[in-house]
Amino acid sequence: MSPEARLMDGSALARTLVEQAARRAADLTERTGTAPCLATVLVGDDPASVTYVRMKRNRCAKAGILSRHVALPAATTTAELVGTITALSNDPEVHGILLQHPAGPHIDERAAFEAIAPEKDVDGVTCHSFAAMSFGLDGFASCTPGGILRLLDHYDVDLAGKHAVVVGRSAILGKPVGMLLLGRDATVTYCHSRTTDLASLTREADVLIAAVGRPRFLGGEHIKPGAVVIDAGSNPGNVGDVDFEAARTRASLITPVPGGVGPMTIATLLTQTVDAAAAQLNAV
Repeated sequence: MSPEARLMDGSALARTLVEQAARRAADLTERTGTAPCLATVLVGDDPASVTYVRMKRNRCAKAGILSRHVALPAATTTAELVGTITALSNDPEVHGILLQHPAGPHIDERAAFEAIAPEKDVDGVTCHSFAAMSFGLDGFASCTPGGILRLLDHYDVDLAGKHAVVVGRSAILGKPVGMLLLGRDATVTYCHSRTTDLASLTREADVLIAAVGRPRFLGGEHIKPGAVVIDAGSNPGNVGDVDFEAARTRASLITPVPGGVGPMTIATLLTQTVDAAAAQLNAV
């Protein structure tokens, strides 16, 4: 690793954010008599999804946030899923709703996401949240992009005027993180797996966000010397979208996988759940 390169420790920052969320949750519970509650919805029994939901529920418990888990069979229809989420949206005892992605190839996920009430969209997946985030209005950021911005702030990365390149265009990661960066006065370029001559664009990036979902998709040749590299990839074997060993000799700051972006996603989810509960209980 070059002397300038530093690891961006998402695990350490996430612990601090979760501790803050826990203190706020305890204060809210004491003042209102109601603890923040996050409802998790899981369709089917995909092992990775089951693990992710269990992890999020465990984090909730440690932060003093109640969790209500709704497990639905794999054969659940879109209409049934929408009905379940609508009921949770209308339940005053639930303050945040998380639909674990992916819900299954037969599910219209967009229809399911849109059944989440905006004030309970603590995962930032609805069109309402995306629009609010894009226009700089009150709303919830998508959790992984929101966690990335918190990480950049913690390491004092000044985004104004910088060229940020986002590799990936998913609705819950690539697209929203680009809008958040734009809101910080960065100049943003979106790329993806079909971009022609990708390296010529990524080498221009002062801040490179890898969110394409392909293991080690970006190598050292893709990285401008001194760039800040955020690897939001999560692939089998705890491998990111960036070839870490090659990238860390060129980057000034880089996130590891695991221990970089992942913990920040959960910390942001818990923070936004407490925010949502405080607003709904008129106890901001």
